[in-house]
Amino acid sequence: MPAVSPLTRADLEALLRAKRLDCTLTALPPSVDPPHLHDEFAVAPTGALVLDTALLGGFPRGQLSEIVGSPSSGRTSLVLHMLAAATARGELVALVDALDRFDVASGAAARIDVDRLLWIRGRVVGSPGPCREANHRAIEQAVAALALVLQAGAFGLVVFDIADAPPQTLRRLPFTTWLRLQRMVEGGQTAGVLVGAEHIARSSAGLTLQVKSGARRVTGFDIEARHTCERDRHHEPLCVSVSATYA
Repeated sequence: MPAVSPLTRADLEALLRAKRLDCTLTALPPSVDPPHLHDEFAVAPTGALVLDTALLGGFPRGQLSEIVGSPSSGRTSLVLHMLAAATARGELVALVDALDRFDVASGAAARIDVDRLLWIRGRVVGSPGPCREANHRAIEQAVAALALVLQAGAFGLVVFDIADAPPQTLRRLPFTTWLRLQRMVEGGQTAGVLVGAEHIARSSAGLTLQVKSGARRVTGFDIEARHTCERDRHHEPLCVSVSATYA
């Protein structure tokens, strides 16, 4: 099967607009090139040393992983920290913000380099009931936008935030949706991360990071994280618990 060339910035933005999958796109540098990484064991560090040590370096590239946590668990702060760490390394990052929850001020406080961030804003999802179909359409559009970003192959880290989506809306998505997204990221150098309130999906070699809040600090947060992945040979769960502090 011939290799597919990564989409250019113009291609990606044109596709997103043509499919009406975006509300706002932040500016990207003139050149959007794939990360110059070719190590199949490469990882995307979170920037929190203790956590990265427990994760054997960070989130695996070429895999779909997930961060799971309840509201106020520290999941959002961890995501912001990861985006900031990636942009500090000079990588391009993408945030598919399904429900338009990203707070720009918090991103700036976390020191995210917005010139290296593609922020795709979704539509606010209403409450269940009369808005149920609107909920489903909004999530479907966000998934389609995520697929385009993963196909681009230009980003070191891609985060899909659906943490506040109604559970019944997510359950309506076919399971094949996640399999298709896994295939898109596998074999590349992008670390794909889903963010949710409960388990969503991940690649066989991806990881699940379950977080819960510890004491909130003036300089950051303490979190407890439970890391689950599959052993390469025996496919047995490997769980690691760690407390990490990050500014």
